[in-house]
Amino acid sequence: MIEAPVKEPRELQGDDGVSVELVSRTFRTRRGPVHALASMSLRARPGEIVTVVGPSGCGKTTLLELVCGLQLPDSGTVRCAPAVLMPQRDLLLPWCTALDNAGLALRARGVGRAQARATAAPWLERFGLAGFEHARPAELSGGMRQRVSFLRSLLAGKPLLALDEPFAALDAITRLQMQDWLIEVLASEPRTVLLVTHDVEEAVVLGDRVVVMSGRPGHAVAEIEVSLARPRRRGDPAVVALREQVLAALGVSA
Repeated sequence: MIEAPVKEPRELQGDDGVSVELVSRTFRTRRGPVHALASMSLRARPGEIVTVVGPSGCGKTTLLELVCGLQLPDSGTVRCAPAVLMPQRDLLLPWCTALDNAGLALRARGVGRAQARATAAPWLERFGLAGFEHARPAELSGGMRQRVSFLRSLLAGKPLLALDEPFAALDAITRLQMQDWLIEVLASEPRTVLLVTHDVEEAVVLGDRVVVMSGRPGHAVAEIEVSLARPRRRGDPAVVALREQVLAALGVSA
């Protein structure tokens, strides 16, 4: 029998973190080699939320795909817990209901359709989607679609979540709501999280630590601890000060 994630907070193990050591990755293209990462190092402790920021094209998505085993490094080492990638787009199947989209992770683990639906159904209510179980993606708001996508990732049962710009396509108000919602979910269902974002304030609001990457080929140029209590608000002076510190590491004036 396949076990679904439990409803009580799970205890993370010592090997549920991430260790990326001096990783390099180059792609061969018709126009020549593209050096995505060079000597990139990063660590995440079990249960830690590490946010990653950097200029466009610096290899952030490549980093997540390496951590999830979707690519292999040319050099260096990647050691981490089993991981699931939540890409920028929600990738919900348009012909499936919210319930069936959420249950796809269980189906991929060998669970039958009826059991997958029975397991996913109570989670939809917990995720604020009660009454939308049979709605198709086109009938859901952007925030609802992202909740279904995140639930699908959570039901994969992996201790590590790799989130690639999960809120980038949302309007500003919904994005703020989703940030608060994500923290609430992770408080009850702990996971180690690597979250890539272009939003520096989002990185500070969500992260226990912010890793700042250079331009391509990407590597870490700074790691900034965020020891602020949650919930955090963008206008808080401490959040603003950390935002300016991250921007300075990026070489951008506040």
